[in-house]
Amino acid sequence: MLKKFMNKKLVKNEKGLTLVELLAVIVILAIVAAIAVPAIGNVIENSRYKAAKADAITVLNAANIYFTEKTVKDGDKVTIEALNTAGYLEDLGTFGNADGEKGEVTKLTGGNTLSATATYSGEVTVKFDNTTIQDITKDERSAKEARDGKNTITVPKVVTSTP
Repeated sequence: MLKKFMNKKLVKNEKGLTLVELLAVIVILAIVAAIAVPAIGNVIENSRYKAAKADAITVLNAANIYFTEKTVKDGDKVTIEALNTAGYLEDLGTFGNADGEKGEVTKLTGGNTLSATATYSGEVTVKFDNTTIQDITKDERSAKEARDGKNTITVPKVVTSTP
């Protein structure tokens, strides 16, 4: 009799998940995905913004070398495209997507300034308006904080007070 009972129990002891258990797993995965996807999107957006700022610093450094090697005076300018053509830049980076706008670097004694527009993701533009390396490095905002609501980010000028 005990043997008969054990045989019946073994036959009914099927391994697998019930529908309720499967639904619970799907709900948990959906909750995790709902939290993770926006967070990953922000990380990607911030890294693209930082890449545009890094490209700007690269352009300013290339212009610094250009101005050091050439005979120039304060107020002289060089375009980003000219820096690329002359071999001071390997490529235009995020400045290559700016709808034909010619960005330029102006030589100044206190630090060269960049006036240009960088584009990333084909939709977000980062504006540099007479921006120095100091301005770029001091900007610690995230891409989300920096946006003006119209997919445009303007890197702010650093205000320095004189005693």
